[in-house]
Formats: sequence, C-alpha cells, structure tokens
Amino acid sequence: MMSTAGDLGFLFSRDLTRLGKQIEAFPNDETLWQTLPGVLNPAGNLALHIEGNLREFVGRQLGQLPYKRNRELEFSLKGMSRGELGARITELRQSIPAVIEALSAEQMEMEYPEVVLEVATTTRQFLIHLYGHLNWHLGQIDYLRRIVVDGRG
Repeated sequence: MMSTAGDLGFLFSRDLTRLGKQIEAFPNDETLWQTLPGVLNPAGNLALHIEGNLREFVGRQLGQLPYKRNRELEFSLKGMSRGELGARITELRQSIPAVIEALSAEQMEMEYPEVVLEVATTTRQFLIHLYGHLNWHLGQIDYLRRIVVDGRG
C-alpha cells in the first residue's frame, strides 16, 4: 500500500514529466517567451516560477537542498533556450519527488516549517497545495502554447 508521501511523489514526478514535454513541444526558443494581449507571463517564466517554487518549498525547506530563491527573476528572466529550461525541469523531476517520497508519515503530519498560506498547515496539506499550484501553471503553459503556436486554444 502506498503512503501519502509515495502517492504525492509519484504525482509530482508524473506532472514534472508533463511539464518537460510541454517545454519540448514549443517549436523554438522564441515561442517559449511569447505572450498575447492580456497575458502577463510567457510559458518560460511560468516554468521558471514552478522551478523556484518547488526548489524553495520542497527542495530547500523539506529536503535541505541548497537553494536561494529569487522570485522576481522567475518572472523577469527571458530568452533561456528550451534545452536549458528542459534540463532544469529534468533536474527538478529527479530531486523533488525523491524529497517528498522520503518523508515519513509523522513528518507529513507535522506543521510545515513556514506559514505560507496565511495560516499554518501540515506538510501534507502544503504539498497538496503545491501540487495544485504546479497543475494550475501546467495548464496555463499548455493553453498558452496552443494559442501562440497554433493560434487557437
């Protein structure tokens, strides 16, 4: 029987794989950084934001992996190649699920080390929140890619 940590590790691994496939699906580096009227963040910045979010809240705070987050840069950095961004997502897919899967049932029920959502949460609750956050932006990236590349949603 799988544990909650094992289940979440599996889901993060699956959907970080999907994120990598989304980045690969852009036909060139330029389209990764395009937006449309009314859309603030290109897919490249959304992917960098997912990376920064997971490296900070899972990698550093739960896995003690060294990381210094620069959230502003996640949204201002432009022009990285699909290959470089894809390599960063691959690295994320290798590190983040492993940190989650290593958490014990007791650790999952402990209070998350930082109050991020205005009220204290358990680590389990916060990981579920982070999984939803990943998928929110994954959907945005997919939709934006379809519109930028094909002209339709």
